[in-house]
Amino acid sequence: MGPQTPWPIDSATVLRIVTWNVNSLKARLPRVEQWLSENGPEVICLQETKMKDAAFPAEVFTAMGYETAHHGQGQWNGVAILSKVGLTDVVAGWDDDGPEDADARILWATCGGVRVASAYVPNGRALDDPHYTYKLGWLERLRQTLLRREDPSSELAVCGDFNICPDDRDVWSPEAWVGNTHVSEPEREALRSLEAWGLEDVYRRHHKEGGLYSFWDYRGGDFHQGRGLRIDFIMATASLADRSVDARVDRDARKGEKPSDHAPVIAQFD
Repeated sequence: MGPQTPWPIDSATVLRIVTWNVNSLKARLPRVEQWLSENGPEVICLQETKMKDAAFPAEVFTAMGYETAHHGQGQWNGVAILSKVGLTDVVAGWDDDGPEDADARILWATCGGVRVASAYVPNGRALDDPHYTYKLGWLERLRQTLLRREDPSSELAVCGDFNICPDDRDVWSPEAWVGNTHVSEPEREALRSLEAWGLEDVYRRHHKEGGLYSFWDYRGGDFHQGRGLRIDFIMATASLADRSVDARVDRDARKGEKPSDHAPVIAQFD
């Protein structure tokens, strides 16, 4: 996993936010530690930690200078936020009057004056699966939470694995994916509704071209064949997105021994 050249730190106000579905933090911890030591972002949002809160290795990240928050449930799901710029006002799950979600899929905190959410949107599985209905309902609950709890004029970033390709540029073969989740119109419309509230895909702001992915299935040599999807985003309000100077996917983090099937997505703000 060759080291990336870190962006230069030339200002005390620089902020790098990362989102990374690690697909089991227990299995991937040495790789995560190495990546953090090489890149040192100020805020990192993790998804699919797949561990209970008691098992979360907070002490490892504390030794690296990070405050941590984790919302886990065991062998499935799980989200975390690590921050070098403060971590306050932590909310695990939904802070509303609705039923408690049995899945640990969203975590909120304020980091360096920016409200941050680490989100793991349901996969959906298939268009006729109840999990697909759950996915659409989950996205609507996120929209309603933003409407009730957050201000689109503030600095906020919703980061995570959205399990949606925003448009056909974000899928290796639109034809191969017809009739599947991740590309259906209701899912894309749900993502557009979040944008209508006031969120912007920071990576897309800086990269208009297609063929740029953040996920490659383990099966069939998809990574080496370039068969990927762009489903991991840093979605920021205008005041924060306007501060962004670049964004990228660290594709090298998908290489090597026992990688996650996702690569980190990084955005830098001045």
